[in-house]
Amino acid sequence: MNYMITCDPINVHHILSKNFDNYVKGSEFREIFQPLNGIFTADSETWIYNRSLFQSLFKQRSFEVFLVKTIQNKVERSLLPILDHVQRQGIVVDLQDVFNRFTFDNICSIVLGHDPNCLSIDFPEVECEKAFTEAEECIFYRHTVPKSVWKLQKWLQIGPEKKFTEACTIFDEFLYACIASKQEELSKYNKNEMAESHVDLLTAMMREEKGQLHDDKFLREAAISLFLAGRDATASALTWFFWLVATHPLVEAKILEEIKENFGDKEENNKHGVYGVEEVKKLTYLHGAICEALRLFPPIPFERKQAINADILPSCHRVNPKTVILFSSYAMGRLEEIWGKDCLEFKPERWISERGGIVYAPSYKFISFNAGPRTCLGKDLSFIQMKIMATAILCNYRIQLVEGHVATPSLSIVLLMKHGLKVKITKRHI
Repeated sequence: MNYMITCDPINVHHILSKNFDNYVKGSEFREIFQPLNGIFTADSETWIYNRSLFQSLFKQRSFEVFLVKTIQNKVERSLLPILDHVQRQGIVVDLQDVFNRFTFDNICSIVLGHDPNCLSIDFPEVECEKAFTEAEECIFYRHTVPKSVWKLQKWLQIGPEKKFTEACTIFDEFLYACIASKQEELSKYNKNEMAESHVDLLTAMMREEKGQLHDDKFLREAAISLFLAGRDATASALTWFFWLVATHPLVEAKILEEIKENFGDKEENNKHGVYGVEEVKKLTYLHGAICEALRLFPPIPFERKQAINADILPSCHRVNPKTVILFSSYAMGRLEEIWGKDCLEFKPERWISERGGIVYAPSYKFISFNAGPRTCLGKDLSFIQMKIMATAILCNYRIQLVEGHVATPSLSIVLLMKHGLKVKITKRHI
C-alpha cells in the first residue's frame, strides 16, 4: 500500500499550509466517498467555489442569529424535557444516542429548515437518520479493504455495498423531497418577504445570486457536505466531553463555579440554564475543557492527503507522486513531544493563560478543525453550540456513569463510543 504516516506538526503544517497546492484529496478519495461527495472531497476550482459560497453564507449575521435560536429552541423544547423525563423515571440513557439525535435534528433544521424530531421521548427510529448513519459506516468499510473487494461487492450488490446503496437511496429521497418542498415554498414569496423569516442554508443557497443557478444535484451535494460536517463531529465531541467531565469531578466543579460566577443562580435568571452567544463566550474554563476533550478525542481521528508532485517533507522524508499521506490527530493529541509530560491528562488549565484568557494553539498542532486553507468554517459556531448544550445540561443535571460501563472508541470515520455513553442523571440546582 502506497501510504506514508506522520505525526510531526511541522510536516502537517507543510502539507496543510505551506505546500497546500501539492496535496489534494485526490480521485481515489472521491471514489471511496461516492455517492456522498461534496466540499470535503472536492479539489481545485470546485473546492474554491464551494468554500467561498459557504463562507459567505456563514458570515451573514442573520444566519448566526438563526443558528443560535434554533439550538436554544431545541435545547428548551426537546433536550431538557427528555432528560427531565429520564431522570424522573430513573432509567439509564445513552447520552451518545441523545446527542446523535439532537445534532441530526439540529442540522436538518439549520440546513433544510425541517425538523424530523429524532429527539423525542419515545426515541423513534427515523428512516433518514438511520440511512445517513449506515452510509457513513459503509464509507469507513471502504477505507479498510482493498478497492477491488468493495468494487466487486458494489457490482454484485452484496454485503456492505448493498446496504450502502439502499441507505443512499433513502437519504437522497429525503433530501430531494426537502429541496422540492423548499422550491415550491420559495415560489410563493418574493425575496424581501423571505429575507428575514427563512434563513436556513438551503433557502439561502437557492436565493444566492452569483450569476449561477444551483441545480438540485448541487444543492444535494452541498446539503450532504453540511450534514457530514455538522452532525457526527459535534455528537462525538459532546459525548467524550461529558464522559471526561463525569470522570473528573474537580473539573465539573470548576465549570459550575464559573457559570455561577458569571450568571448567578439559574433560578434567579429564570433561564433554565440556556444561555446566549455573548454569555457562553465568557466561559473560559468551559472552553478549555472542550478543547481538552477535542485534543484527547478528536471527532475526525485521521486526515488523508495525496501528493501531486514529488516533495521533501521538513522531516527530510521523500514523498513520491500519488503517495497518500495519513496523519492521526488522535495520536498527535497524545504525544509528549507536542503537549508535554502531562499529555494524557484531562487538564483544561493548559488552555487558560495567566491572565485568564484562552491560550492559542497552532492549528497544525491542534488539528481537530483541520488547518490551513481548509480550516473548518464552522469552528466558532461549533464551540457556541457545544457551550450552549453543555451549560444547559450541567446546570440542570448531574451525570453519573453506569457502573461497569467501558468507554471504548469505535472504528469509524468519526470517533464515537463503541457501546454508547450509558448514564443515570439526577436533578441539580445551582
